[in-house]
Amino acid sequence: MAFELEALPYANDALEPHIDKETMEIHHDRHHQAYVDNLNKAIAGTDAENASLEDILKNISKYSPAVRNNGGGHYNHKLFWSVLGANAGGEPTGELAEAINGAFGSFDELKKKLQEAGATRFGSGWSWLIVGADGKLAVTSTPNQDNPLMDVAEVKGTPIFGIDVWEHAYYLKYQNKRPAYLDAVFNVVNWDAVAKNYAAAK
Repeated sequence: MAFELEALPYANDALEPHIDKETMEIHHDRHHQAYVDNLNKAIAGTDAENASLEDILKNISKYSPAVRNNGGGHYNHKLFWSVLGANAGGEPTGELAEAINGAFGSFDELKKKLQEAGATRFGSGWSWLIVGADGKLAVTSTPNQDNPLMDVAEVKGTPIFGIDVWEHAYYLKYQNKRPAYLDAVFNVVNWDAVAKNYAAAK
C-alpha cells in the first residue's frame, strides 16, 4: 500500500496572517509531497510496504536513512497540519488543560518550554509535546525529521502536538526570526485536535 498525501483540512490561506498562503502551498504541496514520494520509493520491495507508518517509525533502526528521513517527514507533517486550524489559538480546556497544569504548572509555562525547545534546536527539526511511557506530558525536540515515536529517539513517547522548525516552515514570512514564528504559531493551534490526540495517546 503506497502512502498518499492527504489534502489540507483547510484552505492554504486559512492560517493568514500567522502562516502565509505561499508558505503553506510550498510546504504542503511540494515539501510534504516529496516526503511521501520518496518514502514510497524507499520502501518499495521491502517488508515496510505492508506496515503502518507508526510501526515503521517504532522500528526505524532496521530501515535505511531514506525511510527514516521521509517516513519521519510524512508522519511529522501529517500531525502538524492536523493540529493547526483557522479561528483557532487560545488555550486548551478540560482534561488536556488539567494535564498541562499538572505537568508544567501552567499553559504559559508549556508554551515557553515548546518555544525554547524549538528556538534552541540547532539547524532543522521539531519541538514536541508528547505523552511519555509513564502517561505524563513532556516537551522534547528532535533533529531533522526524527520524532519521539522512533526507536532511536533520546526521549520516546507519542507526539500529540509538534512545531516544525525547518526554515521552509517559516522563512518566507519570518526570515531568520524563528522565535517570532514560534510565537505566532500559537495563534493557529487547534487545541481540540490536540486534546483528541492526548485522549488517544494516554
